[in-house]
Amino acid sequence: MPTETVSAFRKIANTTVDRRVLLAGAMGAATIPLLAACSTGGGSGTKKTETFTFGSNASDPVPKKAYANMVSKFITKTKDKVTTNTVDHNSFQNNINTYLQGSPDDAFTWFSGYRMRYYAAKGLAAPIDDVWDKIGGSFSAGLKAASTGDDGHQYFVPNYNYPWGFFYRKSLWADKGYEIPTKFDDLVTLAKKMQADGIIPIGFADKDAWPACGTFDYINMRLNGYKFHLDLCAHKESWDQPKVQKIFDTWKELLPYQDPSALGATWQDAATALAAKKTGMYLLGSFVTQQFTDPAVLADIDFFAFPEIAVEGQDAVEAPIDGLMLSKRGGQNQGAKDLLAFLGSPAGQEAYYAIDKSNLMTVKGADTSGYSAFSKKLAGVIADAKNISQFFDRDALPAMASNVLEPAMQAFIKDGTVDIKNLESQAKTLYAAQ
Repeated sequence: MPTETVSAFRKIANTTVDRRVLLAGAMGAATIPLLAACSTGGGSGTKKTETFTFGSNASDPVPKKAYANMVSKFITKTKDKVTTNTVDHNSFQNNINTYLQGSPDDAFTWFSGYRMRYYAAKGLAAPIDDVWDKIGGSFSAGLKAASTGDDGHQYFVPNYNYPWGFFYRKSLWADKGYEIPTKFDDLVTLAKKMQADGIIPIGFADKDAWPACGTFDYINMRLNGYKFHLDLCAHKESWDQPKVQKIFDTWKELLPYQDPSALGATWQDAATALAAKKTGMYLLGSFVTQQFTDPAVLADIDFFAFPEIAVEGQDAVEAPIDGLMLSKRGGQNQGAKDLLAFLGSPAGQEAYYAIDKSNLMTVKGADTSGYSAFSKKLAGVIADAKNISQFFDRDALPAMASNVLEPAMQAFIKDGTVDIKNLESQAKTLYAAQ
């Protein structure tokens, strides 16, 4: 997580739905978005009307509308007053530490994995065991474990998850006679054929730094196994060893076939290129389908798992879990707790899924009769996985992901070199400070 040094800030509020806060850096940097929140209050009457704020990173149109629908259904049910403060996704993530230590919203969107446990352990999130007493029967043991902090208390309510894999247009592949690769060598062979056909083989976008983690994680798990992924994230394995160098050496075989404009492109840009058949395939989470607003294009999208390389076949799947947490202050607001409980019900997740069909509901009893054949396929990939990872920037120490690995991957994408001894040196310093 980047270190934020703050000299001044000013709030620019939208009193209905969104609000942005611009942060002026002490070193004279350009202003950047910072998370903000409104104060809360209470109501009166026979049934107390709770008033609270909800901080959301769902700044893209589809998830933003989906959360708005969920909150609307909650307000109709409870008559509570909720102010939603939506902030650009990357700004939200990069400023979360400052946000939680300042005046955060009562409830906020966040992720499962280490990044949930990390802020819970720092006392910046409220335990929600009482919420889980109500909703626990609606989630699998695995999802409850993914919502539990190091102290054994629950801090997170899952909303949805989504598998990462290669997405492609079926009509393009049929026209060209391409076949799904199940082994890494087959992937390279296919990429060469696509390139010869005048197509950029692998859509790729890493302007925002985090998308490349998906490629790193999959190559790591396919080479070294799921446990090594977890141990490397926890720094139980060192970075300056042949197993890590092999990840980058293997990835280097793909660099000639990845979109050369990757460092200047967002994931949305890469999705547009895939839709236009300028690229042959694109490794990302299933949320990529949010960008395919043309029904004909969406119906033409399919998916395949990252190919086997060395160990464990294709048993491990990246399928991050997104959901809601409470700030320390939010733990004192019954309305905010009720919002999390609503999200942990079939009605809450159905309200979200009614708008955003790119992700998969996690609660038992949710009506999945509206799942498309494609959604059922994605759900099957998760159900059949022997191991599910939470993505590097969620499984690892935040500073290791944002300050070390992500810049190193961007440099690697640019020139194909990486200094694993430097990665280890920085990892030792960061993890020792925890």
